[in-house]
Amino acid sequence: MNPKEPRFNLPASKLPSHKHDSARDFRESFHWRIFRIMSEFVEGFQFLFDYKKTVTFFGSARFGENDPWYQEARKLSELLAVEDFTVITGGGPGIMEAGNRGAFEKGGESLGLNIQLPQEQRTNPYVKHGIGFHYFFTRKVMLSYASWAYVFFPGGFGTLDEFFELVTLIQTRKINPHIPIIIVGREYWTGLLDWIDKVVLKKMLAIDKEDTGIYTLVDTAEEALEIIKCCKQRVEF
Repeated sequence: MNPKEPRFNLPASKLPSHKHDSARDFRESFHWRIFRIMSEFVEGFQFLFDYKKTVTFFGSARFGENDPWYQEARKLSELLAVEDFTVITGGGPGIMEAGNRGAFEKGGESLGLNIQLPQEQRTNPYVKHGIGFHYFFTRKVMLSYASWAYVFFPGGFGTLDEFFELVTLIQTRKINPHIPIIIVGREYWTGLLDWIDKVVLKKMLAIDKEDTGIYTLVDTAEEALEIIKCCKQRVEF
């Protein structure tokens, strides 16, 4: 990468790799990693504790502002800001930027849980309050910690990974089952949901019928808002 080129807010898969001499870097030792992981959990929980009415957005980092799903995510975050919800995203581009942008422009709380990368600044300009994480897994915990609802827009492998992880956590009662998972975009999600229903549920008998009720499919920001407005406060934190 040419150091004279501007630093873009890119999807993680497009960022340059970073190499260092781990044999001489004490930060790569097992003991140091344990303390760093502990500190990220402590700082992350402390950061989020002051925000009690939160909704987390997930979705592709590759969508520009003219993409219809970027626009729908921006609209939903605007509606949530009016209802005094705090919007949490991963702090990057695409759907994350759209979620932060709508809340920011309406004067609401806009949080970004960013990933620290050595050669790029990935925080989008609409994050009002942010925190950075070195480890992806600690960041994932914080994105799911204490939110009243989870909203998934179309995305890639990362979005699908986060979707199935949260569905599993609710299925296994590690997260309270009353918390809604809202998936936005019938065109994108219908093929996956049909496969889950026909193959995973009916053919393989690998899940129960009630497991398909963990998530709700909608097409618009307004539909998502009505579900979120009815969700219950999380009191376990």
